[in-house]
Amino acid sequence: MTIITRENPTDLVVRPVRPSRDVRRRPRAHRPSGAALPYRGTGVLMSRASHRRRPITPAATVVLALIAAAITVWLGLVAQLGAPVDAADTTSSVPSRLAVVQVQSGESLQQLAQRIAPDAPTGAMVDQIRELNELDSAAVDAGQTLIAPVG
Repeated sequence: MTIITRENPTDLVVRPVRPSRDVRRRPRAHRPSGAALPYRGTGVLMSRASHRRRPITPAATVVLALIAAAITVWLGLVAQLGAPVDAADTTSSVPSRLAVVQVQSGESLQQLAQRIAPDAPTGAMVDQIRELNELDSAAVDAGQTLIAPVG
């Protein structure tokens, strides 16, 4: 048998075909129906690095505990010493003498605070009145009696 090919569009080349070797292939082993497929791996590449966990040494535990203690002490100091500068001034300017006052008709807690202590900061007075009377909100009713600092 021969194959005719064109290397150039105008030339015809005739080449003989080599006879193929008669390679006998081993017949595939047939799997009985219902039998499992042979396992060939997951197909997922894994790192060749070691996957053992390194144990935490006692020294590492001590270092982590010291860091946690330092952070706790630092947060405690910030909480103690980090109060606003004018917080001390507002508590000292709120009158210390207490009296029982009655809310007038149409009066809010802010207006009550201005009426009973006109020289004191209103916000600090409202906070003090809410704390003394255990009020959840600034809403008050006409005729309601409250304990308030007066001055």
